[in-house]
Amino acid sequence: MIKAAILKNEDPYDHEPWVIACEEKKDSLTYKIIDLSAEDWFEKIESYKPDILLTKPTGKTSLFREQYMERFGILNEKLQLPSIPSFKEALIYENKRYFSYWLKANNIPHPKTWVFYSKKEAFEFAEKTKYPIVSKINIGASGNGVLILKEKKHLIAYIEKAFSVGVSSFAGPKLSKGKILKRIWDKVTNPQQLKNRLKSYRDISNDKQIGFVIFQEYIEHNFEWRAVRIGDSFFAHKKLKLGEKASGSLIKGYENPPIKIFDFVESITSPFNFTSMAVDFFESSKGEFLVNEMQCIFGQSDSYQMLVDGKMGRYRKIKNEWVFEEGDFAKNQCYDLRLDYLLKVLNR
Repeated sequence: MIKAAILKNEDPYDHEPWVIACEEKKDSLTYKIIDLSAEDWFEKIESYKPDILLTKPTGKTSLFREQYMERFGILNEKLQLPSIPSFKEALIYENKRYFSYWLKANNIPHPKTWVFYSKKEAFEFAEKTKYPIVSKINIGASGNGVLILKEKKHLIAYIEKAFSVGVSSFAGPKLSKGKILKRIWDKVTNPQQLKNRLKSYRDISNDKQIGFVIFQEYIEHNFEWRAVRIGDSFFAHKKLKLGEKASGSLIKGYENPPIKIFDFVESITSPFNFTSMAVDFFESSKGEFLVNEMQCIFGQSDSYQMLVDGKMGRYRKIKNEWVFEEGDFAKNQCYDLRLDYLLKVLNR
């Protein structure tokens, strides 16, 4: 019987998809939930002696992200167990500063990005940059913390704030995501979840980024591609714009994706053994793909990640050819598929 350790973060509900996936495998797998934010995290791992680690890196605040990555890093080095997502995948998750360095160092095409720790350098940049320019905060999913600054005075004001009182992500429900009444009702009828959600809003709002700024060149676009790789399964769809941004809009385009997308995603994930990754990227007017985000954990508003001729399914590369397989492979937010893949690796 395989023993899995679910490494939960500070959120009491974040790890639940892993529990659902493990329950589906209870004939061949046992699991234990280890709270990586608790003081006795290491002792519990040592006592349990797992065979695999099922991870859930946090992306809400810098404090708990740093804590999770420090402790995950120790376990990765000490135990050297198979894990999904892996430690290397988690390193670039919700760390836009580090991610920009990683893209540059590995020659992966992306919109030009600048990280300034000097207020003077940031002001000099404001004088000569082309507008609009995109500002980002280091931690912020679904487009949170992303601003499109169209004039120099707006950029100057942003820099002043970032180097004085700090900047933070939006914290609160997004009316643009739709189904607002249902979402409110779901929380009201579950007081504990409502309490946790309100706490998350407060923590995110209080998590100030101060002393540095992240800027990215603005790429004209009507949509972003979202491509997902879980093991040898590949999916893709369009994230359509709502207002000025595609990230966080939850408006999807499910027309048949071109095969070149899967070649591209394979080329930037295989060299690093990334097997749990969503890649968001723009397609330039010249047909070049530019990576905007890579996330080992990602949201899923629909039960599927891709439709081909109106059918749910995935692409796999078989004998060097991309083959579409019809089926419901993305259920439970792809956690079932992650676990299936990791167990296959373990069996090999």
